[in-house]
Amino acid sequence: MKKDFTILYPAHENIYVNVTNRCPFNCTFCLRQSMDSVYGNEKSLWLTKEPSVEEVIDAFKQRDISSYKEIVFCGFGEPTERLYDIFEICDYLKQNYDKPIRINTNGMANLIWNKDTTKDFKNRIDIVSVSLNHPDKNKYQKLVRSKFGIKTHEAMLEFVKEVKKYVSKVVLTTVDTTLSKEEEKLCQKICDELQVEYRIRPYEE
Repeated sequence: MKKDFTILYPAHENIYVNVTNRCPFNCTFCLRQSMDSVYGNEKSLWLTKEPSVEEVIDAFKQRDISSYKEIVFCGFGEPTERLYDIFEICDYLKQNYDKPIRINTNGMANLIWNKDTTKDFKNRIDIVSVSLNHPDKNKYQKLVRSKFGIKTHEAMLEFVKEVKKYVSKVVLTTVDTTLSKEEEKLCQKICDELQVEYRIRPYEE
């Protein structure tokens, strides 16, 4: 895989922030297993190094953000691996841009940091999008191949339950090619019980 130093990249009328290659999952359907970039971007999202907080802020200063709908932390790694750097960046963004801030995550922040991180999302992140992936914990683990093992599914749902207390919107997602219609109904039931939104997202090729 070729590497680059792509910090910001556009997609879906939003500006995306790429801060790490690290991830505790090795998902069977992950795009980064077969490509260097997504959404028609020419530059690789595989980072030559992790950008510092200052480098991310400088990247924003060099770009006109006014035309984008949202600022989204999502790249070729799990963004919560650098959660507290992201919070520092969010503090800057909130002071300088009137844009909703979203983070796309696997919901492992509390396991990654070995503590409850959810209170720190308050006034920083507006939307948390969590990959639900599967309603069954065993099949979920086969899909995501988490380094945390079988407890991962329960930990993800517990993270959702807590983080919704501190952010205005929480969405759980699955990929349309990975589940049956019956499994999607079970995912909807989980979301209804948690009182969060459910979205089935298309597989991006």
